[in-house]
Amino acid sequence: LGRYLTIAIFALVQALGTGLLAVSTTLPQLRPPPCVAGSAAPCEEATGLQMGVLYVCLYLIALGTGGLKSSVSGFGTDQFDERDDRERTAMGYFFNRFFFIISVGTLLAVTVLVYIQDHIGRSWAYGICSGTMLVAIAVFLSGTRRYRYKRSSGSPVVHILQVLVAATRKRGLKRPLTAAALYEDRPEDARIPHTAQFPCLDSAAVMAGEEDNEVGPHGRPVPNPWKLCSVSRVEEVKMVSRLMPVWATTILFWTIYAQMITFSVEQATTMDRRMGGFEIPAASLTVFFVGAIMLTLAVYDRVFIPLCRNLTGRPGFTNLEKIGIGLVLSIVGMAAAAFCEKKRLAVAATATNGDVLPISVFLLTPQFLLVGAGEAFIYTGQLDFFITRSPKSMKTMSTGL
Repeated sequence: LGRYLTIAIFALVQALGTGLLAVSTTLPQLRPPPCVAGSAAPCEEATGLQMGVLYVCLYLIALGTGGLKSSVSGFGTDQFDERDDRERTAMGYFFNRFFFIISVGTLLAVTVLVYIQDHIGRSWAYGICSGTMLVAIAVFLSGTRRYRYKRSSGSPVVHILQVLVAATRKRGLKRPLTAAALYEDRPEDARIPHTAQFPCLDSAAVMAGEEDNEVGPHGRPVPNPWKLCSVSRVEEVKMVSRLMPVWATTILFWTIYAQMITFSVEQATTMDRRMGGFEIPAASLTVFFVGAIMLTLAVYDRVFIPLCRNLTGRPGFTNLEKIGIGLVLSIVGMAAAAFCEKKRLAVAATATNGDVLPISVFLLTPQFLLVGAGEAFIYTGQLDFFITRSPKSMKTMSTGL
């Protein structure tokens, strides 16, 4: 589809999902009646139709998010010319500011929307989400004539499979002594230089004569991409292979992230959330998480980068250093979370009131702040690393990972 169409289509899918959620929470036929506390009547279970509608909404939102999140950052970087030094530097700032704006939206969601959801109604909250997405789509489409577009060169998954199949078929062939003897079909300025890493993949570019050809559209023999791949195509697969260890290393961090927005919120529901005469909604506790992200990004962008440039001449940390810092912060954050949970369970064991434990919800604050700061480093570092180190034709797949 290309990144532009993917964003437009999947943003509409996401808006449709949140719009249907707004409808399903409005119509009595699409949701079970609310349970009344202290009532003798048992709570009614949701019907098959009601559960079906709910799952359709959730999967539409997940599908829309997958298409949108994997494409939008890549499309953003398409607007910068990597051959221009100024634009390449500006692209580094883009990742920080891109994530900062996402965090502003998240901050509004866990404060304003949670309040609307709890005190006015879920239908209003979901309706605002859907309406905001439609406005965002309109703004995005308004820039259609101004964008820079990179031509789509086909499915990256197919290209990877072609290299793997060709390399497997030719694994017994003797590779030439020099890389210059391997097959290449791209012009000089579009080639990716050969590297010695993963030599087994080089077999895909070993020429075997007529066996490599198939009949082309004009009756002429042309190379079959499932039997012979160019050096540049092989190098693209090598570039993706080099991303895999970094990708695998950060899986555990996103597991921690999932705990912050699920289990930690459940912890908050059992703790004392009163602040004066106001009770903080449990879901709004993630404001500390989002606040830590925004504060870290702002300080790094406005204070640390200029200071680092003046003292060392470097524009801040490298991408891998950012990921490393984020992982360390997440480890400390989990240690704080373990301490907090141990204390909460000790209080729960002696508490007489089962609903609210006599322990302040602000005990959760350190874990939110530490993991939030860690995400600010990991997300921007990982996004920049995956986009700049991946082949141009595979940016979307890389950010999808």
